[in-house]
Amino acid sequence: MKHSLYTLLIALVAFGFQGCKKFLDRPPLTSENDETAWSSENNLRLYANKFYPTFFTGYGTNFSNEADAAMLGFQFSDDVLLRGNQGNFTRSVPNSSIWSYTTIRSINIMLDRIENRMKGILDEGAYRHWTGIGRFFRAMEYSNIVTSFGDVPYYDYVPLDTDLDDLYKPRTPRNTVMDAVYDDLVYALENVRLNDGSQQVNRYVVAGFVTRIALREGSWQKYYYNNIQRANKFFQLAVTAGDMLISSGKYDIVTDFRSLFASNSLEGNKDVILYRHYDPAVGVTHAVATYNNLSESIAFGPTTDLIKAFICVDGLPYQQSTVPNATSFNLSNMIKTRDSRLEATFYDKPTPKNVASYWYINKFIPRSVIAQVEAGGTPPTEFSSSRNHTDYPVFRYAEALLNWIEAKAELGTVTQGDIDVSINKIRNRPLAPEAIAKGVQKTAPMDLGALPNDPARDPSVNPLLWEIRRERRMEFAFEYSRFQDLKRWKKLEYMDTDARPDLLTGGYVDFPAESPSSLTASNAGQIAVVNDGVVTVYNGTNNASMRGFFRTTNTNGRQPFLGLPNVNPYLTPVGRNQMEDYRKNGYVLAQTEGWPEYE
Repeated sequence: MKHSLYTLLIALVAFGFQGCKKFLDRPPLTSENDETAWSSENNLRLYANKFYPTFFTGYGTNFSNEADAAMLGFQFSDDVLLRGNQGNFTRSVPNSSIWSYTTIRSINIMLDRIENRMKGILDEGAYRHWTGIGRFFRAMEYSNIVTSFGDVPYYDYVPLDTDLDDLYKPRTPRNTVMDAVYDDLVYALENVRLNDGSQQVNRYVVAGFVTRIALREGSWQKYYYNNIQRANKFFQLAVTAGDMLISSGKYDIVTDFRSLFASNSLEGNKDVILYRHYDPAVGVTHAVATYNNLSESIAFGPTTDLIKAFICVDGLPYQQSTVPNATSFNLSNMIKTRDSRLEATFYDKPTPKNVASYWYINKFIPRSVIAQVEAGGTPPTEFSSSRNHTDYPVFRYAEALLNWIEAKAELGTVTQGDIDVSINKIRNRPLAPEAIAKGVQKTAPMDLGALPNDPARDPSVNPLLWEIRRERRMEFAFEYSRFQDLKRWKKLEYMDTDARPDLLTGGYVDFPAESPSSLTASNAGQIAVVNDGVVTVYNGTNNASMRGFFRTTNTNGRQPFLGLPNVNPYLTPVGRNQMEDYRKNGYVLAQTEGWPEYE
């Protein structure tokens, strides 16, 4: 069943939504319907498989799902600079916006049918496994909804479409919802099978996502609600799940960084706990690598803030490093002096193909493709349009290790041994031969007794957590993590472009040496460089002055978002139309905390 996750071989997708009469009144769309389908474990598996693309988006499919796909869907953070205007936070209550319960309803249908129709069909082990799968998916969905909205209505059953009291249920307190999520995760950790076949969710996959979900909620409880007791409950769950993965011996850090994102098959890779496989033979492809192929022009790239965050190979921030030329930001020099993930993430020369930053993202494409284009060729067909079929590592062992060590740091229990099996193992990952040829080195191990004291460190964050957060930033650049990390740490002020000008500049470019072809009359007044806050705009004659961090003259910051009355950037408001819908039916939908009530 190698391709069963994503190749649309789900004959029973339709009946997942047939809990309402209006669907059951229609002729069956397949040979099965809700009355007959719950008759075998295989049917149950087919039903559960439909949730995989929802929870494990990967690179999306073709040109769809790009909003949730790696790189394309994660351009709103302090890591990413956009050409022109930066993205803004929601600043007012919209007319329409509310959570979707489609997935929750479908999962609860599955759990209801397992409990009430399949107990005599499934043996005890299968019953516990599939109940665990359903509860795992429900926990994932509720965690996502709660992260967006805070208090939300909680259902662990299928409400009747005629029961208005249920359908217009008030918001359930966040802690009550997340206690149910906690219980679902614990059940799944104890009952999902250790092995359920290739590409199927098993207990190790559950454990990986438990480290993510539990760390996120623990951080929210600590930094947003200041509830240390509840925070520690979730931090400990993240540690427990991480312990399981580490002690299993099934996973390791054995692959060079770029290859994790540029392989046509991740099957059997010990760095990967769950991956999404793409196969053009069955029409399942994506488009993410297309935007890394050095032929496509892209209008987003790394901020100077991200670039400066990469640690030097001696394990110190550039301001303190003793590595020769540590304070030089020329890309060719940074490749030699910075953590190897920098070289694996970017093309090795500034290029106007990235019109926002001049540093081009290459993280999600094979090195061989870049070499072919650099030599004057064109990208292979499979790396153009939506024909890409590289696999995506949906959940990597490296993430489990970083979630685990952060949770331990929050609990105050980190030892040097913990650092060695997590951060230092990641730093010691193999280097690609092409990287070694450029002078890339492995970063020195972290010493718990001699942590860097970064002069740029947020003074509210202790040195150990600061360095753990730096590791996450280097490891997950242009993946899902950064914006969610800032939210759970209550650090969205890091995205304030008024206070942080490095968010509005990109890579360092020595235009006379590295991109003289950009110094043309058509670029006069269009491009600029910034050094120590001083902006130098190209005027057509000042070629020699064009050395610094790149910025276009039409790059603008985002609107202020913190400190505004009745605006909470950490949680999403519900729309006025939805609140009015509750009201006209005789019910009350409370607005999200920190946002104005409907009037």
